Amino acid sequence: MNRARKFAACGGSLALSALMVAPAHAATNVGDQPIDPALTQLSLVNTNDFHGHFTKDFACAVTTVQREVPGTTFLSAGDNVGGTPFESASQDDEPAIDYLNSLDLKVSAVGNHEFDGGLSDLKGRVQDRADWTYVGANVYRAGTTDPVLPGYKVVEQNGVRIGVIGAVTREVPSLVAKDGIKGLEFGDPVAAVNRVATDLTDGDPANGEADVLVAEYHEGAPSGESSLESQVSSNAQFKSIVTETSPKVAAIFTGHTHQKYAWDGPASTGTRPVIQTDFYASHLGQLTLGYDPARDEVTQYSMTNREVTEPTEACKADPRYTATAKIVDTANKRAEQIGKEKIGTKTAPITRALNDDGTPDNRMRESRLSNLIAQSYVESINKPGRPGGVDIGVMNPGGVRADLGGNDEAITYADAATIMPFNNTIVTKDLTGAQIKQVLEEQWQPEGSSRPFLKLGLSENVTYTYDPNAGDGKRITTVMVDGKELDEKATYTIASNSFLLDGGDNFTTFGEGTNTRDSGLIDQSLFVEWIKENSPIRPPYEKHAVAVTDQPTEVKAGEEFSFTLTGFNMSTTDPNENTQGLAWVDDGPYSGEIGAKAVRLDAPPYPTRDGELKVDLTATGPSRNALVKVRLTETGTTVLFPVKVVAADGPSPTGTTTGSPGDPTGTGSPGDPSGTVSGPPVETGLTGDGSNGATLIGVAGSVTLLGGAYLLARRRMEN
Repeated sequence: MNRARKFAACGGSLALSALMVAPAHAATNVGDQPIDPALTQLSLVNTNDFHGHFTKDFACAVTTVQREVPGTTFLSAGDNVGGTPFESASQDDEPAIDYLNSLDLKVSAVGNHEFDGGLSDLKGRVQDRADWTYVGANVYRAGTTDPVLPGYKVVEQNGVRIGVIGAVTREVPSLVAKDGIKGLEFGDPVAAVNRVATDLTDGDPANGEADVLVAEYHEGAPSGESSLESQVSSNAQFKSIVTETSPKVAAIFTGHTHQKYAWDGPASTGTRPVIQTDFYASHLGQLTLGYDPARDEVTQYSMTNREVTEPTEACKADPRYTATAKIVDTANKRAEQIGKEKIGTKTAPITRALNDDGTPDNRMRESRLSNLIAQSYVESINKPGRPGGVDIGVMNPGGVRADLGGNDEAITYADAATIMPFNNTIVTKDLTGAQIKQVLEEQWQPEGSSRPFLKLGLSENVTYTYDPNAGDGKRITTVMVDGKELDEKATYTIASNSFLLDGGDNFTTFGEGTNTRDSGLIDQSLFVEWIKENSPIRPPYEKHAVAVTDQPTEVKAGEEFSFTLTGFNMSTTDPNENTQGLAWVDDGPYSGEIGAKAVRLDAPPYPTRDGELKVDLTATGPSRNALVKVRLTETGTTVLFPVKVVAADGPSPTGTTTGSPGDPTGTGSPGDPSGTVSGPPVETGLTGDGSNGATLIGVAGSVTLLGGAYLLARRRMEN
């Protein structure tokens, strides 16, 4: 390969070479050219975050490579079971294990979902049925450095011993129920891989020996849509994987973050592959290494993430494929019988948030389905005969594994079970208002986390504003519960699944709550019950969290004040976006319409936000504690926050804002005593030439009420 081609193959990653602690196992990416025939070819295929998505398509992809390159070794970076679709979950993931056995999976890193049932379940039920070996070099007995799982397995191909070393994310304690991993510690994955790499190359057969080392990390880059450089610079754990993994390791497979990338990692000379293969068996990672026995090292490689397609005629004639396809057919037929029961109906699809490429499961954006589940917790636990007393429902985004989608109005047992496959119990716990605010701050995850932001689903009575540009612990500006400002000294009862309220997903403040009560009710079963009792189910269109920049806390009567709303549109398959809104200070008729600009604000700062709106208001009247309200017309999304109005000749008021006259909840429009914000768009009665709010221009006149003028709103075009 010529010099220019070699540099292009490096993908610009040579700029990272200065970050290396030691020179890496350096090789050359030959791109789409064949490996030098003088080298020993080693063929590896890999999956990660399979999550029980057994399909004939993926089976064909694996068996095709195995047929084209005899001796190909099939590996995994973990999460083979757990968090699985109904077809697998309804049968305790047994079909998923049988499926991977049939495809001759050899070695897998242990993922966090392998611990969903605890260590005993992993080492017993799961490993007993699996023909492959789970490896996890950084899983220790608490207080020791004694691994509880094998750290590696050696497989042989073309006379070369390949040592596959596994490690799992250190975040496991925040990702699974704590009872199942009691007595375990999860150490630094890179340090563990490096320890085993040293053992496998020290010449001592007693602790294992291998010619080529491959690392399987159940941890990875937060995003595959940018560059290796940006991910290394923004995430400490991924930087450690890329730049500090032992130079003895020839290739790095990653997982956990559900991304797709094939990057040339930095080295003193040449590069080494760093790969992740999307999730749910949509792609197959394919890596070929060229091993030089004389130099005892890998000197060339090629890699690709092979897209999974429909089975070919060649596959249908392949005995391994046909045996695997039979497992798929049998499992699907059994699941169909289990799941076909209709449990309710919906008026429209209810979905998770979308990624930029239109795929679902963006856990960093607000989700209608997550909010719906949070609301179901409140209503279910507050039913007569249940523990009751719940003020707020909360849902973690990672617990929502599928959409309540499709055009069919029917909801089946399989639909509900696929959405919530973990079978956690529902727990209630008391938190102070200050702790609730801190929980919302913890949506911005600790530095080095796999995802920098995780958006909690909230019951319909909770809204909040935030400043995306503020520093850690200072982003949440106002929290409203039942139309009243959150009282930081008061106690609120929270309902959610046991995983989240135990402090899962790094929401550690939940773990500090008191008066924990386990309802004994399983989340999946409770959701099924709630759907049956509340059908037809309507999508909750209202957004609970909206960013407000320049949010005022005190304003002078008669003087205009301004603030900007962003992120009031959901990222969903439903195109229902807000294009106009109404604004008030306290109660009284609206004074005009305000146009919303459909614009995407990228991250960082997190989260990404859709929709931007500039609001100008003037409060009049006496000094008082007032409530600013903006209602987005199309969805009913309502933004609330308190301000102190200071009259020109009056003192600043004191006390807490608890709503406004004639609107005790503080969440509705004037003349709406119920305080609800759902329903059709409000008719404004104003004239204008625009077909949408973004085209409205001009200044609305002040609205004078008996007893004083309350507000002035300006309409302006947002370009």
